[in-house]
Amino acid sequence: MIRSGNRLTLLENGAEYFPALIAAMDAARHEIHLESYIYTADATGREVAAALMRAARRGVVTRVLLDGFGSHGLAPDLLKSLRGAGVEVLFYRPGYGFLRPRRSRLRRMHRKLAVVDARIGFVGGLNVTDDHAGRNLAAPREDFAVEVRGPLVADIHAAARRLWLLLEWSRIGLRRGEDTWIKADTRAVGEQRAEFLTRDTLHRRRAIERAYLKAIGHAREEILIANAYFLPGRRFRQALAQAAGRGVRVILVMQGHTDHRLYHAASRALYRFFLENGMEVYEYHTSELHAKVAVVDGHWATVGSSNIDPFSLLLAREANLVSHDPAFAQVLRDRILLARDQGAHRIHHQAWRSIPWYLRLASWLAYGLVRGLMGLAGYAGVYDGGKRRAKG
Repeated sequence: MIRSGNRLTLLENGAEYFPALIAAMDAARHEIHLESYIYTADATGREVAAALMRAARRGVVTRVLLDGFGSHGLAPDLLKSLRGAGVEVLFYRPGYGFLRPRRSRLRRMHRKLAVVDARIGFVGGLNVTDDHAGRNLAAPREDFAVEVRGPLVADIHAAARRLWLLLEWSRIGLRRGEDTWIKADTRAVGEQRAEFLTRDTLHRRRAIERAYLKAIGHAREEILIANAYFLPGRRFRQALAQAAGRGVRVILVMQGHTDHRLYHAASRALYRFFLENGMEVYEYHTSELHAKVAVVDGHWATVGSSNIDPFSLLLAREANLVSHDPAFAQVLRDRILLARDQGAHRIHHQAWRSIPWYLRLASWLAYGLVRGLMGLAGYAGVYDGGKRRAKG
């Protein structure tokens, strides 16, 4: 549902996000809820942990929900300190491994969000980890989040509460004592319109994908997408091609450096399709592109955790904010284009065709392998928009 009366603040990278998050936590009086796919015990992770522990020690109800796979390596000493200070920590699908049924082992809690005192929300793509972590790159990882104030925070808060209580129930078969979640503040604090979308395996299985497809279908001037793991299915690809065919400028900014080489190679297999259908393709090389953002026609914009790939769109729990505000869309568009201009290079059709055949073959083999993994999970036909239904 689109809510009016919000104030949205775009936050780029950890340099803007973590100070805002920690400041909100330090001002918390009643409740903090944090969700992250990855939480690492580096300098950033320990700074956030310190803020969580400070809050818990002064009586703030403090909850942290982490993914059992993404955060399985969280340092035991940090986890012990958090719990010792009174921070409640739960893991989504703990003990995640290959002994689980094939679909279960692919499902994950990929959301990155926070809610403080049910009046300030944060939604985006940043895990709790240093911007420079994981790669020897001079520039920080490129990513975005949004600080939200206003009526929309109630939707973020409700989604956080729903998942937390579901996991509590699954652990012990009943909810632990009295529900301590406070009531959200729904007063208007601004004039911006936005909606909060989640993706899960029950009632909102295609909410984020449908929002993208609707925006793309109505586009008349420009579609700008910057996405870390961009491997769209047939329906999504066709929507982009149809937009380009009716004269819409389609700009795709993707990773040049990646921590998942298989996915990177598989994504490159689609470059020919994009280029032959008149789209602009860029690879970001200055650092690692981790963003999951888009702007359409200068008024529709999204920031969140959802990649455009089968795992985000079909298997993971995701959360995206969608803004229907031209001012916010313009700020995000400017940031994306600046990152593109300063850190990406364009892939031209002729240059791509001149790449050695064996490298292009490797991309198609990688794409086939990813499709094969989807097939093993029973989702290949569904993702490509076919009539075949997922098994089971």
